[in-house]
Amino acid sequence: MTSRYDDVYAAWRNDPQAFWAEAAEEIHWTRRWDRVLDNDRPPFYRWFAGAETNTCYNAVDRHVEAGRGEQAAIIYDSPVTDTIRSISYSDLQAQVARCAGMLRGLGVERGDRVIIYMPMIPENAIAMLACARIGAVHGVVFGGFAANELATRIDDAKPKVILSASCGIEPGRVVAYKPLLDGAIETASHKPSACVILQRPMEAAELAVGRDHDWDEAMAAAQPADWLPVAATDPLYILYTSGTTGIPKGVVRDNGGHLVALKWSMKNIYDVDPGEVWWAASDIGWVVGHSYIVYAPLFHGAASILFEGKPVGTPDAGVFWRVIEQHKCAALFTAPTAFRAIKKEDPDGDLLRKYDLSNFRTLFLAGERADPDTIQWAEGQLDKPVIDHWWQTETGWPIAANCVGLGALPVKHGSPTKAVPGYDVRVVDDGCNEVARGETGAIVIKLPMPPGCLPTLWQADDRYIESYLEEFPGYYKTADAGFQDEDGYLYIMSRTDDIINVAGHRLSTGGMEEVLAGHPDVAECAVVGVADQLKGQVPVGFVVLKAGVDRDLGTICQELVGKVRGEIGPVAAFKTCTVVARLPKTRSGKILRGTMGAIADGAEWKMPATIDDPVILDEIAEALRGVGYAGG
Repeated sequence: MTSRYDDVYAAWRNDPQAFWAEAAEEIHWTRRWDRVLDNDRPPFYRWFAGAETNTCYNAVDRHVEAGRGEQAAIIYDSPVTDTIRSISYSDLQAQVARCAGMLRGLGVERGDRVIIYMPMIPENAIAMLACARIGAVHGVVFGGFAANELATRIDDAKPKVILSASCGIEPGRVVAYKPLLDGAIETASHKPSACVILQRPMEAAELAVGRDHDWDEAMAAAQPADWLPVAATDPLYILYTSGTTGIPKGVVRDNGGHLVALKWSMKNIYDVDPGEVWWAASDIGWVVGHSYIVYAPLFHGAASILFEGKPVGTPDAGVFWRVIEQHKCAALFTAPTAFRAIKKEDPDGDLLRKYDLSNFRTLFLAGERADPDTIQWAEGQLDKPVIDHWWQTETGWPIAANCVGLGALPVKHGSPTKAVPGYDVRVVDDGCNEVARGETGAIVIKLPMPPGCLPTLWQADDRYIESYLEEFPGYYKTADAGFQDEDGYLYIMSRTDDIINVAGHRLSTGGMEEVLAGHPDVAECAVVGVADQLKGQVPVGFVVLKAGVDRDLGTICQELVGKVRGEIGPVAAFKTCTVVARLPKTRSGKILRGTMGAIADGAEWKMPATIDDPVILDEIAEALRGVGYAGG
């Protein structure tokens, strides 16, 4: 198939408002827009100004009304509880309407905030849609988040109601949520008027008299609520992302632009059709879960898999293939770290070959840089297209991708391909001047950003400008660094704070990681810059070996040092590499390189709220001491 990408991108470039007006015809509006783009108050741009719609109606009710009520909407697959349940669009409509009525009964009105603090269960998605149904603004907080971090979000969003569950399930353990929730409410200055707790059978929670309600009882007593038209520019949700000051930033998503962009993306980027089964293997607490577990697939009328498990250990590294086979999944979207974990446990793909993947078409990777070695391993094992793409919490949908629905472009390993229609991506130097093709710089997006991207931060317009728009006037700062090649392909090498300055040379740690990942014994790796009196900074490498590797570690490290020096050159000053059992990561799988560097430098650092296992940092400190960094 010949790709239509260039023609579609040119159509957007020639007339952006006409392009998005056409895409908006796929959405149900109760009132059409006065203007496609309201640009009267830059940099605060608003899409589909004057229009009214409802996100929940577009995700659920319209499919029922179109006669597709019996089709699966959500497929809940939970290996940690040995549960599989399919929820049809009709069933989802009934449960969401009742949940919306429950919220109404607790005094929640249009514009009120509701915090959702739940594990990966269908009620999480039902709660989100119920808020959208009545015009309430939801703020999902990753289930099991620390009490003090939850408290900061309570104080910022000031929710009228909090919806939670008694516990979450991790491999081998039950995580009680209610003590964390109680601690957060006690710490927070703002107090919700009510909490509703879903009692899971694995652990019951003690309810606070007068404040807490049992989910099942409250749902049974509720009257179903109809959907309410809201302004396209009204906020749909707040999603908190880490801030450099330690205070989380509340990314706002609107209703109208979000609907249009996500609906467009499902076919044009991911090439999924209504009625097909789609799987985003992430958590609803992250932006991927908001956009591609709940909203986009339901806007599009697909069936979305909601998975409560891990890529390895529930029960093994073949669980992804079991889910794909069992539910006839057409496409999977997950993080590269998931595939590195699978590759580490099953390097030869023995578990994969036990399953029939004939219905599976495409693997999409995002969330962190996908090193070519991981992509090529997945390509070799699956014999299917493996598509790297790049986006952020703030954008809510892909910035750069190989748009499979427009006809895939040739793959270049290490690149998420080209800018998606809607995004004008540039690479600039510190003075906001575009750099030459092939030269590394800061990656920015020319304003206005397309529909679906954040219009501002929650009640923090000044912070929005300071965080994203001030450094490069006229552009959104992605805080990612990389380059564009002669064909216009983007290469996202690292965060801008991961560009290290070695004796005056600006070098990307991502480029060094790419070399390390190409070693046959390496499962995953990280390179961080540490302070050096002579050169300013030098890189230090950490590698995790594949399962079954039984070679001398000193020899492996010597090979890795030689490989980086051979492929990048002595200018990299790469002399130190150490083998570790695991890398410190956030719960979404991102490696905590900044924290590792701070430990190495002996600088002050704060325990990241999203860290998967704090004990790993002690292991990293010990490894650093072993290679001569006393700061560790």
